[in-house]
Amino acid sequence: MLQVLLVTFPFFALVLAGYVAARRRMLPLEAIPGLNGFVLFFALPCMLFRFGSTTPIAQLLDMRVAGLYLVCGLVIAGVTIALTLNARIRWNDASFGALVAAFPNSGFMGVPLIVALLGASAAGTVILTMVVDMLVTTSLCIALSRLDEAEGNGRSAVFDAARKALKGVLTNPMPWAIVLGGVASAWAFRLPEPVEKTVWLLADAASPVALFTIGAVLARAQMTANHPMPLADYLPVAAIKLFAHPLLVLGAGLVAMQLGLGLSSQALTVMVLVAALPSASNVSLLAERFGADNGRIARIILVSTAAAFLTFSGAVTLLT
Repeated sequence: MLQVLLVTFPFFALVLAGYVAARRRMLPLEAIPGLNGFVLFFALPCMLFRFGSTTPIAQLLDMRVAGLYLVCGLVIAGVTIALTLNARIRWNDASFGALVAAFPNSGFMGVPLIVALLGASAAGTVILTMVVDMLVTTSLCIALSRLDEAEGNGRSAVFDAARKALKGVLTNPMPWAIVLGGVASAWAFRLPEPVEKTVWLLADAASPVALFTIGAVLARAQMTANHPMPLADYLPVAAIKLFAHPLLVLGAGLVAMQLGLGLSSQALTVMVLVAALPSASNVSLLAERFGADNGRIARIILVSTAAAFLTFSGAVTLLT
């Protein structure tokens, strides 16, 4: 456990550094969107392209991994909605709570952290889970979040939300970076050396800046969420993310292996560790955009990120 903590500590320390910097106003809140933009549009796409282009294409197209991970994510989302939907928490808030329970922080945190723990061979599986979460889980939860409007304005609200979600995916550079990396892998293509070095330098910046930005985003969300909230509104969802999600993936994966479906033990280990990650910080931005209770979502992300230092490290210790 101590050896694992020595590996995971720097990653969570960078998150804490970003949190403290924003809370103490050493980092102006107005600068956080700029950091987010650098990570989302430059550094992280370059990192995903680098790992995608150096990963065997078969690993990026493993439908056994994608199918199993998708089913588990949908189950977690469905269970979370069923447990939280009530007279006060309606479809909009319940759906984004489901998304934050099923969508781990695999981009900003998962790729660099799991690669540091398991090696570059783990990157392909992490990237594949990201594609599932960005394309399917996010789109479905956003569509479900419009059911409140659909009750009064017809089903067109759901389709409009699905259209917006698809547009968000198509304008997001991360899926395109993964696709281009996969094409480069399949064709054994390499960028010209000066261009490759530029991309690699940006990729190297992704991990520290992304982790620092997570902390700053969480601090900003907490500072702007000024209404009180009962613990029952967000702690159970954080617990689902940190405990139920990885346990479900582990159980389903073991069943798949017993049935001889060809799932490797390494892929299962990576999938469980991805599921054990804290909630994705970008869900807070989506919740704000679609009018959900962003204070609740921010609290779930903050609690899951803080607790994951121990829970994720524990999962690594048990699995490796």
